Amino acid sequence: MRSWLLISAFCLLPSAFVTTSCAERSDARAIVTFWGLGREGEVVADLIPEFERRNPGIHVVVQQIPFIAAHEKFLTAIVGRSTPDVAQVGNTWVPEMAAIHALDELTPMLRTIDQRDYFPGIWATNVIDGGLYGIPWYVDTRLIFYRKDILGTPPRTWDEWKSAMQRVISERKARYGVLMPTNEYEPMVAIAQSNHSHFLNADGTRGAFEDPAYAQAFDFYVECFRRGWAPKVSNLQVANVYQQFAQADFVMYITGPWQVGEFKRRLPAGMQDKWETAPLPARDASEPMGVGMAGGSSLIVFRESKHKEAAAKFIAFLSEVPQQIRFNELSGDLPARRSAWNAPALANDSHFAAFRVQLEHVEPLPKVPEWEQIATGIFQHGEEGVRGAKTQAQVLAALDADANRLLEKRRWVVAHGQ
Repeated sequence: MRSWLLISAFCLLPSAFVTTSCAERSDARAIVTFWGLGREGEVVADLIPEFERRNPGIHVVVQQIPFIAAHEKFLTAIVGRSTPDVAQVGNTWVPEMAAIHALDELTPMLRTIDQRDYFPGIWATNVIDGGLYGIPWYVDTRLIFYRKDILGTPPRTWDEWKSAMQRVISERKARYGVLMPTNEYEPMVAIAQSNHSHFLNADGTRGAFEDPAYAQAFDFYVECFRRGWAPKVSNLQVANVYQQFAQADFVMYITGPWQVGEFKRRLPAGMQDKWETAPLPARDASEPMGVGMAGGSSLIVFRESKHKEAAAKFIAFLSEVPQQIRFNELSGDLPARRSAWNAPALANDSHFAAFRVQLEHVEPLPKVPEWEQIATGIFQHGEEGVRGAKTQAQVLAALDADANRLLEKRRWVVAHGQ
């Protein structure tokens, strides 16, 4: 009787408990946890069934993390030793996580990855002190969207850029030549990189904003506002960028690849044959184009991972050309693999051609953990220069002072050989 009661009691347990317990006993697969950010964390789920079909011994669990909360969540997980196995991180975060020894060096795990099929400047963002800590998943850079019906041929040099902006305003074809929101650092960074500014000194211990390379670029940037070629507005003051582009409030806009889809959706049908994209103008005619930012996201393996071999297989799978093409179809993000750009959706769309060319001419931003804070100062101090609150010399001095303060600990580490 007692045995019968025990059996009956077990049979009456909630079905969820029984199902979970049985599943745990029967599922001997390695569980790989993956943190994906924003939209990418949602659409990557569509790729997982094929990976699990090809790797029946591995199960991937995806957690979607909002971009706005991701950085803090990563650092909290690192401190609490509760990181996932694999994660998507912005490639400017890789140096910070490598500096605190949170990431695994990937070279031994990913020997099947063909580095030659990646854009060199993008790949370089993941190489820290000679070690490889991330594999590019998708890429990003900034270039010029322009009204080809008004501008004609896009500018190839800074001098051509100035002439084009002055001409469209003088001929009253547009209100402004270019939109560069004052609360965004990306336009200023793109101009500075095109003048071969590296923002910091060679070992990344001090600011180099007062050096000629950045100073000349900042002078060009401020001149655009001083001469009325660009409006002194933040992006919060732009009511509808697509409507204003269509009505020729401005004829050029420095922005990124996600805007290709937005321009196609939001511009009037009659405008669709009147806009195009172009690489950044070079400093002068000695170079084919300007230098862009090496942006995008990379895939990393955390040092605390208990399933490193399975994690490496998952990254290798997401890096395959067919998966890169499928991910582009799902998310709109640009593939990190060069060969994936042969897909018809990219190869036959003229708006992506400039991105393909520009990505061969990108450079990493400074690979120091403090870069995100330094970059914030670029637009904060830069906006003061644009609005006349500070002289250009004061802006550059303030940027160097901020960078030097933020890099104080790094100077100590480098000085002591650590």
